[in-house]
Amino acid sequence: MSAMSNEQQPRALVVFTHPEPHSFNGTLKDKAVDTLTERGYRVEVSDLYGEGFDPAEGPAHYGERADRQVFAPLAEQRRASAHGTLAPEVQREINRLERADLVVFQFPLWWHAQPAILKGWMDRVFVNGGLYTSSMRYNRGYFRGRRALVSVTTGGPTETFAHNGRGGDIELLLWPLHYSLHYMGFTVLPAFRAHGIQGSGYAYRDATGFQAHLQFLQAAWSERLRHLDEDRPLRFADWEDWDESGRLKPGIPGHDYFIRAQP
Repeated sequence: MSAMSNEQQPRALVVFTHPEPHSFNGTLKDKAVDTLTERGYRVEVSDLYGEGFDPAEGPAHYGERADRQVFAPLAEQRRASAHGTLAPEVQREINRLERADLVVFQFPLWWHAQPAILKGWMDRVFVNGGLYTSSMRYNRGYFRGRRALVSVTTGGPTETFAHNGRGGDIELLLWPLHYSLHYMGFTVLPAFRAHGIQGSGYAYRDATGFQAHLQFLQAAWSERLRHLDEDRPLRFADWEDWDESGRLKPGIPGHDYFIRAQP
């Protein structure tokens, strides 16, 4: 069988969010690059810390302004997107996203959410007017037809992130990020969760057991990536499910814990 041309190869983007490249998150990022490359993907990496991405949206990012008196982020994003004057690092990230058929987000859970730099990346890169509008959202979103996959690590073990666990229900903690990706039009795959990655001296297991656990997680992540086409995407409500007030229509059950017809 002949090799695929560059145009035929699927593309993946790994958005890597950890300040230490040799962390376990770094190991999982490398595993994703290697596994996806073996599967025939052309893989790019956005290393948010390594590339020094500034997550704080503000007037300094806009040389030309829609309004010099009052800084309105959405208005400035619309203008910059329309005039081709977005900050170079933002345009770089948009270009990477536009090239990708699959986007993988690799990060640790910090304070019950993604690290601030990743949230700020979303604030700045998902630009109003260019990548979403009032009518270009959800199943009509800019990135429809592309897949997104969250890979998250936690220090605590699996049980603490289950329903009624002391770490908080992981489904709830990841829901805002998953929903934002759905808002942008992505087909969102179930997250890969690597729980219990605190060091062996941190109560959960001895050194030998800890290393075996990390090796198991790496193998599980690689296996998951090899079988992505078997994943069943998460379900969310779409435009057709809302009434004119923005509420679910009667009889629509909803598809997740947090938006549903009956509380």
